[in-house]
Amino acid sequence: MVQPQKGADSKMTDTKSQIESIALAKLIDHPDNPNRMSKTNFNKLSRNIESTGCYEPLVVRPHPKKKNCYQIINGHHRKKALEKLQAAVADCIIWDLDDKQTDVLLMTLNRLSGSDMLGKKIAILKRLNAQIETKNLSRLLPQTKKQIEQLTNLKLPQIPLRQAQNLATPLIFFVTESQKQTIEKAISLANADGKTKAKRNAVALNKIADNFLETNE
Repeated sequence: MVQPQKGADSKMTDTKSQIESIALAKLIDHPDNPNRMSKTNFNKLSRNIESTGCYEPLVVRPHPKKKNCYQIINGHHRKKALEKLQAAVADCIIWDLDDKQTDVLLMTLNRLSGSDMLGKKIAILKRLNAQIETKNLSRLLPQTKKQIEQLTNLKLPQIPLRQAQNLATPLIFFVTESQKQTIEKAISLANADGKTKAKRNAVALNKIADNFLETNE
């Protein structure tokens, strides 16, 4: 069982350094969190927390709509791992943030683990871009000015939910020419099967990722 730091479910505070123990039931996921983690990595995260009893405190803010609750800004997967381990509380750092500051942090802190869900990522970028010029926004986010422009202008197909559930999730990477050549060479050497080039590329990338994870476990 995970042993959190001492302290009962805390009252809201404006501090940006003190760690508080908060009941998991009062920690609400941010609906626009763009970060996703593979099942393999999530299981590793859970095992690490279980074996060490340690984890990085979650970053939360007082929930803008639910009284006495908190909205998770960074640490969605850690919360799920703690739930899996049947922990009652989580160590958290409470930040007093408005919606714009929260969006910026969702686009930065959550890139440290997992992968981005494109639709939610674009939605956050558009919200921020409506308030902050692209050039200034690029100074706050990992994306360059050109990447922000490309993503905010990207047209995503509108697909019925039943069909969308059977489709692959898009991943977009911005790479240099030399990186592109390396990736293409690795994909060709993976020798994957598939009816289309896109399917073969997806299978090949998955095979490469699986091999990497196996050698680093």
